[in-house]
Amino acid sequence: MIDEFTRECLAIRIDRKLRSSDVIDVLSDLVILRGVPGHIRSDNGPEFMAKAVRDWITAVGARTAFIEPGSPWENGTCESFNSKLRDGLLNGEIFSSLAEARIVIENWRQHHNTRRPHSSLGYRPPAPAAAPWPAAPTQPAPPATSTVADKPTVHWI
Repeated sequence: MIDEFTRECLAIRIDRKLRSSDVIDVLSDLVILRGVPGHIRSDNGPEFMAKAVRDWITAVGARTAFIEPGSPWENGTCESFNSKLRDGLLNGEIFSSLAEARIVIENWRQHHNTRRPHSSLGYRPPAPAAAPWPAAPTQPAPPATSTVADKPTVHWI
């Protein structure tokens, strides 16, 4: 899962097969840690189209933003991340077990978030730039002029 706003990889779930219950588990953890995003963008894979996932997203107050089949330009952030994961890790690794894959990929995810420079963030890594959204004001704004920005979109891969 990629936060489109910060470019941070929030989670990578590694398993032989992912079901809608796996998607809900990861989403639930992230909502507890980060709050409810404004939108959750995903492709049209069966684990994302499942009624249980759609019902869960609606129940927490987020909206869906599905990517049309065959439209990779609608998910450029995700495609860019997938390319970097493939080129920077997967093309050079052979995993002997799921446990090894989980450890190595999680280490890469941490590196991606905390050390790897991102051109879209001024060549800084995304994790230090990540902050709760909307950012807490330093001084209370007068009630008549306060505005609330839209929540960022979380992107499913």
